Amino acid sequence: MAHSARPALALPRGLLILLGLAAAVIGVAGIRSAADLIGPIFLALVLTVAVHPLRGYAARAGIPPWAGTMVGIVGAYAVLLGLTLAILVAVARFAQLLPEYEQQFNDLVADGVDRLETFGVSQDQLDQLTDGLDLNQLLELAESLLAGVLSLTSDLFFVITLLLFMAMDAANLPAKLEQARDQRSQVADALTSFAQGTRQYLVVSTVFGFIVAVFDTAFLALTPVPVPLLWGLLAFITNYIPNIGFVIGLVPPAILALLEGGIDLMLIVIVVYSVVNFVIQSVIQPKFVGDAVGLAGTLTFLSLVFWGWTLGAVGALLAVPLSLLVKAVLVDVDPESGWLSTLLSGDSGSKAALPEAPSVQSS
Repeated sequence: MAHSARPALALPRGLLILLGLAAAVIGVAGIRSAADLIGPIFLALVLTVAVHPLRGYAARAGIPPWAGTMVGIVGAYAVLLGLTLAILVAVARFAQLLPEYEQQFNDLVADGVDRLETFGVSQDQLDQLTDGLDLNQLLELAESLLAGVLSLTSDLFFVITLLLFMAMDAANLPAKLEQARDQRSQVADALTSFAQGTRQYLVVSTVFGFIVAVFDTAFLALTPVPVPLLWGLLAFITNYIPNIGFVIGLVPPAILALLEGGIDLMLIVIVVYSVVNFVIQSVIQPKFVGDAVGLAGTLTFLSLVFWGWTLGAVGALLAVPLSLLVKAVLVDVDPESGWLSTLLSGDSGSKAALPEAPSVQSS
């Protein structure tokens, strides 16, 4: 019985691992240094992947394929501009509302100081605490966030232009992949899997984001918190950020609830938001996301941390598609890495079976 032998390693395995880690560190440092360029490029790539199926739908409906591409591009432009405008309005509205609650904020601080005095807190400690509690500081933070969002809009023209070229070039990509499949079938399959996983992830996140936004808006409408529809829209947008997105969407309504109705109302808002988002985003949605993209929940969270640290806000927003691309390029293209793909997936392995070992012929 002949057995297939693995080729001998030119270098010790430990040294290869160290070299791989060193290369990864250099690569990550390069990505961070070029984050302002890489982030918008990948955003345009994800949007291109999302709208590409419209070309096929148009062809099956008897419409010229280029018309479907243009409809997809216009739709992507509308989504991109709409989400950017929504974030700008949310932050600007929050900054506009804060000065109206200056008296309520001062009353809350005074009430808190009185309660702390009853617990024996010294006057020096109270003075240090009250010096750090200033509504103007919160307003300055909101204004800095608004300035940061405005700075991101400077990349919109670059993304919009790049999206146009990518979408037009993507028209010939399926045919090119089919030509490459004869010689590099694993690469073609990996890129196809990345595109399909990205689209499925966007669909799942959009559906569950809409559900969360409906629940949050309906709840806030029953409270004195102003402009509940705007905070529901913010909850929808932040749902694209895995695991911790709802915390970002919770901050404005929680602060306004504190200023509008005191600590009790703020706690009610936090509890309801947490329950809704925990059930939908932490229990139900990860199951669908894991089935759609084949990434374990722990890996999804670590992806958020890593890509947010590497590329900033765009990295956090597109953490899952970025991880899918890395998985496609580094894991899925290698036939011998099927075991690693199975370990990275969120299922028990029944769906992502290990590749069959080569058959052994008797000599």
